[in-house]
Amino acid sequence: MEKILNSYDSQQFLLNYADLPKTQLVQTSQEITLPLPLVLKLVSNQAIHKTEINGVRFAHTKEELEKEFTSLLELSKKLEIQGILAQEFIEGEQLIIGIKKDSVFGHVILFGLGGIYTELLKDTAIRKCPITAQDAKEMIDSLQSKQLFHNFRNKKLNTKLLIKNLVNISRLPLKYKDIQELDINPFILNQKEGKAVDIRIVFN
Repeated sequence: MEKILNSYDSQQFLLNYADLPKTQLVQTSQEITLPLPLVLKLVSNQAIHKTEINGVRFAHTKEELEKEFTSLLELSKKLEIQGILAQEFIEGEQLIIGIKKDSVFGHVILFGLGGIYTELLKDTAIRKCPITAQDAKEMIDSLQSKQLFHNFRNKKLNTKLLIKNLVNISRLPLKYKDIQELDINPFILNQKEGKAVDIRIVFN
């Protein structure tokens, strides 16, 4: 039977495989100790696609934090929730990293431009799992948008960190053969850091 992990459980699952943002799972806004700005996410097994129910909010001030937190609690009245995930806000390029279980090739890893551009540009590369650092470099350089990773407009993204994450994530199916699908969208990368911000994992 198919099992889908929510955003919090997916994050816990990836602790040893990917760089993750600082987060807290809370029931009240008073429990939050992370500094602003923050991303607030509703955590429920009944709402895996949070954006479809407006379950992701941004808070830059204390006033916004209280307002958005209260709004999410109102939204959650019709759902069974684990809580609200408070997550550090990270700026950078939005990328996608995914794993799919293919009926012919077995597990493959996908990488490319993420966020709202995923469907629009379809600028991705695919390799069979697991991959090496060299494979990861080749995936990056096969993208139409490869210039983005090589000092584009004097912005040097931390590709070394990205490669480490790609290699580590590609090794997941060696241990967890029942992974059907894994989506990290976005993985946010900037000059200093790269973090798996939103994660969804499906097991069969």
